Order: sequence, then structure tokens, then C-alpha cells
Amino acid sequence: MADDNGEPSDDLVPAILDTAHQHDIQVAFHIQPYKGRDDITVHDNIKYIIDTYGSHGAFYHYKNSMGKSLPLFYIYDSYLTSPEAWAHLLTPNGPHSIRNTPYDGVFIALLVEEGHTHDILAAGFDGMYTYFASNGFSFGSSHQNWKAVKNFCDANNLMFIPSVGPGYIDTSIRPWNNHNTRNRVNGKYYETALQAALTVRPEIVSITSFNEWHEGTQIEKAIPKKTPTRLYLDYLPHQPSLYLELTRRWAEHFIKEKEQWLM
Repeated sequence: MADDNGEPSDDLVPAILDTAHQHDIQVAFHIQPYKGRDDITVHDNIKYIIDTYGSHGAFYHYKNSMGKSLPLFYIYDSYLTSPEAWAHLLTPNGPHSIRNTPYDGVFIALLVEEGHTHDILAAGFDGMYTYFASNGFSFGSSHQNWKAVKNFCDANNLMFIPSVGPGYIDTSIRPWNNHNTRNRVNGKYYETALQAALTVRPEIVSITSFNEWHEGTQIEKAIPKKTPTRLYLDYLPHQPSLYLELTRRWAEHFIKEKEQWLM
């Protein structure tokens, strides 16, 4: 299955998992809103994913506070389905609940608007993430709101996963969207976002990045390149690996900080 923007990707998954395994990386699934997605089709998706890939060494499991390891799923644009419908799947007494079955997991909903916090709680999700790499684009992606969101999550036993990005520019495909461009400032934008995320002491920080250069969120190596139709942004005067190095440094910092928080 796929959304309107892409090809079905299932045949790529074995290669992704095998390659991740070689590098001691684990893979979680991010479920996009395809046509007809609802609590029943997502139930089928989860069952398929766990049956097909759940035993792979690179399939990500999150260890919860009870010491139980469960698969973790991000549900993008979760607000398109009502909390009542999600509750059929995600609350223990729902008519087709996956809770306390072999298909149980940690389900993370997308927080866009402030009101979504209560919907996510009512729906039976385990937590929320903010996805967008553009600070200020939505309530959820605005760093200044993260403390309040984290307090709400703590009070309701939910995980808060703030999402950070290295910058954002999509004007080559959305010329009208210039107001959401976020300049990288030689890595400062990324580091500011990471610092804002760590300040609220999250369990997990997600990085919204992909090698689709038309949204300018890539953190992979980059060198100067120009074609007749476009100029690709590079990381000069820094090395091509600047954002990978920053990511590693902040990941190590995050691990150390978490050890401190637990003391």
C-alpha cells in the first residue's frame, strides 16, 4: 500500500532491515495516510508488519517502564481518523483492540494543533511526536510549546517525542511556502532544535530528515552542485559530513544527559 506521493515500498523493507542490521541500527515503521486508512486497515497493517518483519534482528522494539519490549509505530496524520475510531484499536476494551495481544505496540500519534493532545489521549495512543522540521509551523512543531506538551504527557502517562530538523526549504516544489523556510545557519538551527528537545527531558528525540533534497531536510553528506534548473544547497564552509557529525555529537550528549536524569 502507498499514499498518493509514492510507490508501494514493501519490497524495499527486507533490504533496509538487512543493511540496518549490518550497522547495528534498528528500524521503526512510519505509517502514512493512504486512501481508506482507518482503525481496521491499520490493524491489518500492524499484523502484517509484525508477522512479516517482527522477528528480524533490526526490527525496533521499545522497552517500556514495565520492562516490556514492544514494536514502536509512528502514525502520521493520525488526526484524519477520529479518536473514537482509534480507540477501537488502541484501548484495552476496544472491539478489535491489539492491547495485550501479540500485536500490541507503542503507538505514537502526530501532534499538530493544541487540541490534538486530548484527542490523542482519548484515542488510546501511547504518545505523540511533532514531525515538522519548521519551528513555528504548527503548535506541535513550535519549540516554545514543548514544555507544556511534555507536562501534559507526563500527567497522562504518555511519551513525548519532539521532532527536530536541520532546516527546511521546499520552495522548488511549493513556491508559495517561502514563509516556512528555515535557514540552517551553518548548523545552528539544528543545534538550537536539539537543545530545545533535550531541555524537556524526552525519552526519544526524532529527527525529521530524508534524502529528498526538494524539502531541504537532508543530513547526509553534501557537496556543491548546480544543474541548469536548480542550485543544491551545500554545507560550505563546513565539511560535507557536518550534519552527521552534529547528529553523532548530540546523540552522545543525549545519552549522557539521560543517565544524569535517572540519577
